[in-house]
Amino acid sequence: MSETPPDSLIPYDEIVQEALRAVVGRVLGEVQQTGGLPGEHHFYITFKTGHPGVELPKHLTERFPDEMTIVLQNKFWDLKVADKHFEVGLSFNQVPAKLSIPFAAVTGFVDPAVNFALQFQAQGDDTGPEPHEEAENDGPTVTPAEDGSNVVTVDFGRKK
Repeated sequence: MSETPPDSLIPYDEIVQEALRAVVGRVLGEVQQTGGLPGEHHFYITFKTGHPGVELPKHLTERFPDEMTIVLQNKFWDLKVADKHFEVGLSFNQVPAKLSIPFAAVTGFVDPAVNFALQFQAQGDDTGPEPHEEAENDGPTVTPAEDGSNVVTVDFGRKK
């Protein structure tokens, strides 16, 4: 009997990652509808800055050529959620910026208030996230919990 499972003809990895992105979209959509974050909830969203469809000011793209993490907590505005992307206004060193981020570019979503995290690869990206510095958009500096509780990681190794 073979120890290697057969190649699946069903793209489970793509289906699961699409479902995880739908979770992010639904959560952000609820924040948009209610006009703010409930209770102590706040989000760290990591995404690939060079992914097709990502729109950032040039100075942010230059500073974060691969990946960046934004914080949605106290100082954000104009959150708009669509089927394939979201837009948000943030301040970086007191300079306002509008960002447009496709859900396909998102690699991580963390809500440290309830110890919840999702991690996945950007669609069309076969590598894991690279180390990067946080975007430091204006707001409190809260570090997500690192004990691993309530973390869902999806990393289906692709066979070459």
